[in-house]
Amino acid sequence: MTLHAPGQAAASERYKWIALSNTTLGMSMATINSSITLIALPDIFRGIGLNPLAPGNVSYLLWMLMGFLVVTAVLVVTFGRIGDIYGRVRMYELGFAVFTLGSVLLSIVWLHGGAGASYLIGMRVVQGLGAAMLMANSGAILTDAFPTNQRGLALGINNVAAIAGSFMGLVIGGLLAPVDWRLVFLVSVPFGVFGTIWAWRKLEERGELRPARLDWWGNVSFAVGLIAVLVGITYGIQPYGGHTMGWTSPMVLTCIFGGLAVLVAFCFIELHVSEPMFHLPLFRIRAFAMGNLASLLSSLGRGGLMFMLIIWLQGIWLPLHGYSFSETPLWAGIYMVPLTVGFLVSGPASGWLSDHYGARPFATLGMVLTGGAFLGIEALPVNFSYDWFALLLFVLGASMGLFSSPNRAQVMNSLPAHQRGVGGGMSTTFQNSAMVLSIGVFFSLMVLGLAAGLPGHLYGGLVAAGVPAAEATRIAHLPPVGTLFASFLGYNPVGVLLGSSVTHLSAAHRALVTGRGFFPGLISTPFQAGLRKAFDFAAIACFVAAGASWISGGKYVHNEVLESVEATGSLMAPLEPADETEHEDDDEVVGVGAAGAASGRDRHEVVTGR
Repeated sequence: MTLHAPGQAAASERYKWIALSNTTLGMSMATINSSITLIALPDIFRGIGLNPLAPGNVSYLLWMLMGFLVVTAVLVVTFGRIGDIYGRVRMYELGFAVFTLGSVLLSIVWLHGGAGASYLIGMRVVQGLGAAMLMANSGAILTDAFPTNQRGLALGINNVAAIAGSFMGLVIGGLLAPVDWRLVFLVSVPFGVFGTIWAWRKLEERGELRPARLDWWGNVSFAVGLIAVLVGITYGIQPYGGHTMGWTSPMVLTCIFGGLAVLVAFCFIELHVSEPMFHLPLFRIRAFAMGNLASLLSSLGRGGLMFMLIIWLQGIWLPLHGYSFSETPLWAGIYMVPLTVGFLVSGPASGWLSDHYGARPFATLGMVLTGGAFLGIEALPVNFSYDWFALLLFVLGASMGLFSSPNRAQVMNSLPAHQRGVGGGMSTTFQNSAMVLSIGVFFSLMVLGLAAGLPGHLYGGLVAAGVPAAEATRIAHLPPVGTLFASFLGYNPVGVLLGSSVTHLSAAHRALVTGRGFFPGLISTPFQAGLRKAFDFAAIACFVAAGASWISGGKYVHNEVLESVEATGSLMAPLEPADETEHEDDDEVVGVGAAGAASGRDRHEVVTGR
């Protein structure tokens, strides 16, 4: 055991909290901006003079939502690998600077219409580049700074701040956008400048760096394959021809299946290059493989959640309770605060507990409770009592926090020191890719549910309100995704669907169809059918994630090999923990990691957490 002088120990103690506070600021800033535009979109599009629901403009809407997520999903592994080679702190500092530059450029847009939307999407890509650098290296910096028995708390706080940021972005965007939509982007600038300077002055390179060549073939094939799949998903939820969605579009099918084929080629490349960007043998470490599977499934269940709840609140519940459609974006964010509170309460506590008792019981229980909370929300009537809704949101947030901190600590602890950047990037890639996939899945299930019942309800309701049968037929056969987007943007959905036709109605009928209660009354039944499909999917994903968390085993921490092992160049233990079964119940595991077995430099030891 290495002894440290009192001064060195005190400096190390101070440094780990500096690293935690700075990386928590960076992750919070990045994830707040992943969702801050959700509520602010109506004001942003009004500011640049663009109607996102007009024919041909839906793509602008989708890429404003998805572009940031696609960029971060594609690039975190690459930036994690570069951090392992050239320095995690360097990449992290650069990420802060690039993110801040992107935020400044977003706030000074001077263009309007489609040109303005394209500029904003491009600058969101720049912002996403910086966010990917922050996300890829923050976990590795913390793992380098904290001892094994404190990483759960540190990574838990960092991960809670990241996921809570995605919830907080809804409220922040809702508060700032009505004042000035540019503030939605400008608000990040002072924090970004402060964080960049603070990281440059205070963070230290404490990780094990290994000079290596970049795997260009791997990077390019991974980026091309993943971008193609995510682009296909993005366009798959848009109408195509006479279809309600675009899953049969040749372009969508080419993107998805072509992208998957390129990703298969990427796996082949990574198995045959000397210095791969995506270290596939890491998946032979059960804690890493199962932890990432659980994280991916959790993100699949959680990713589309905000969209569904916002549409439910904005399109139905808030108008029925006296809120005008223009007010619903802000209040939807406010009414979802219990979700954030639950997450903030349980996340740090579960991280601390996992340091002492292991990740498995908390991660498993968290996913079981999350699946149960999804089913509880599904059982609510469309016009629910807010007390029950708030309670279930709190339980949902708390159970997600119970899972996320131990899961993240388990994944990062299982990695050898020189693979923490790329391993953390791989984990973040699964999360971010699952978020985009989840949005596609949730919207698709919701549209399928609406397509079965919405046309009949719309036609009958509009005809009864005095709309001519021909016009009611036209509106009833419009793609349901337009109705969803109208609700999501805080527009009066019937007013958008009728357009100029509303002026031909009598004053009484016009007041009826554009009133707060008309659209919610029409959509409630078909909406609930779609909501059940979406929440059933989310619950199943969470229950399977619970199983993966349990299978992942007990405490499993990668430590550096003893000098004697390095000297002999041999390891006397098998790849999988030899006595894993007998130790699972007391949450201790002995064994050798795949990366260690391959290189003769690392091994897994019994860890008590005390």
